[in-house]
Amino acid sequence: MALLPTLAAATTPPAPGLQPCALRGVEHPAWCGQVQRPLDPAAAGGPSITVHFAVLPALSRQRKPDPVFFIAGGPGQSAIELAGPIGHWLARFSNRRDIVLVDQRGTGRSAPLRCDDDEQPGRELRDSLDPVAQVAALARCRQALQQLPQGDLRRYTTPLAMQDLDAVRRALGAERIDLIGVSYGTRAALDYLRQFPQAVRRVVLDGVAPPDMALPDAMAVDANTAFEGLLAWCEADADCRARHPRLREHWQRLLAALPKEVSAPRAGLRPARPPRGSSKVAEPHLLVSVPHPINGREQRLRLTPDGLAGLVRGPLYAPALAAALPPAIEEAAAGRWTPLVGLAAALSGGRGAALAQGMHFSVICSEDLPPATAAAPAASAPSSPSSASIFSAGSAALYRQVCAEWPRAELPADFRRLRPAPVPVLLLSGALDPVTPPRHGARVAAALGPKARHWVVPNAGHGLLGLDCLREQVFRFVNADDEAQALALDGRCADGLPRPPVFRPPAAAGVAP
Repeated sequence: MALLPTLAAATTPPAPGLQPCALRGVEHPAWCGQVQRPLDPAAAGGPSITVHFAVLPALSRQRKPDPVFFIAGGPGQSAIELAGPIGHWLARFSNRRDIVLVDQRGTGRSAPLRCDDDEQPGRELRDSLDPVAQVAALARCRQALQQLPQGDLRRYTTPLAMQDLDAVRRALGAERIDLIGVSYGTRAALDYLRQFPQAVRRVVLDGVAPPDMALPDAMAVDANTAFEGLLAWCEADADCRARHPRLREHWQRLLAALPKEVSAPRAGLRPARPPRGSSKVAEPHLLVSVPHPINGREQRLRLTPDGLAGLVRGPLYAPALAAALPPAIEEAAAGRWTPLVGLAAALSGGRGAALAQGMHFSVICSEDLPPATAAAPAASAPSSPSSASIFSAGSAALYRQVCAEWPRAELPADFRRLRPAPVPVLLLSGALDPVTPPRHGARVAAALGPKARHWVVPNAGHGLLGLDCLREQVFRFVNADDEAQALALDGRCADGLPRPPVFRPPAAAGVAP
């Protein structure tokens, strides 16, 4: 954030003490501020942290009194670093409502809990695909973070973060606010509604992650469901079935071959031959390197079931990327791993994509993996891994190992309890979402009661605010003065969204490579 000493100084700040600033990707000047918060509210005189926030001011002089607070996902994303896309998604609100972005404690500039490789998209592939290396790196990160003045990792929970957010609301002088949370941000929004119901006017939850979700175990189930759905779709779709008639068989071939060295063939290279006179049979694949999808450096990898699950899970978040999984899987089954590795990296770049891993594990270890199960050994995968077993091994096992040593907080007794909502709440779910599918939204909507509405988009993945027609309906939901009018809206405008067709590589489409 760069301060603008003159550009925005001619306008009136929405609250005293704010400074004009420029945010990456935002055309108009913004206002930036901060509030001092105790690291541990229960410890009088203990260390404090600075929570940073930014305001994208309403363009009209006749602004509405209830600003929109956007809560980022992860957990671990910085809301302020996402200002560019948020400003685009919520542009309709900007006419008459301020948009407030709060860097949750542990993220962005608010006492960040970053690990060394949080913002290194070009880091070694072996470090991101090898669970042993991941656990070791996170242990080093935990030890380094605990040496910081703000290093009590038990103080980075959702309830404390929402108390920080309410301090920002008070600093801005807003009596009531509208909440829009995405992914983990939906859990945060639900907790704010639990703690401060009188301060909420409307709530929008995009990709519902409830407080009782138990993310590692739920993620394994939901990722497997989404992947099996992809295989079934390809078998039912005429074009995909014609191009990849043996997709499931090739996937099973990959599973049966793990763990193995993975390779990308280069001109002139041949499989290694056994020494003359040796009875040892050569490996049935090339022992060469995979070029890194970002920096191009070639690396040699040993891919485990956990690593394969990680390669496949990421593209499932976006149906347009998932449409490229069938050809990428078949290429990998033939020993050519570059397409699958590159596809998996497609969502990992970008300034706002990086997670503050220290904050991420502080939340997950305390809220999704309680001490009674955190150190429990994960069930061993069967000798012939299935899709379900690799997704389970790749998520729950990693979290259990890391959380066994991670400090964990005590949570309020009613943290996981969902009460009937006193204000209208809109829940959005993509039917193809591999991490927050409709089953979570349906359960939360039932618990919130008659003032909740749950919209499911059949062919959408994770995050629906990117869909134009739904953004308009979300705006109308929040903007409606009458609650009954807001609750009468529906999201059927997105029901006709088609599923992206299976990806055709350029050579297959008749284009020269």
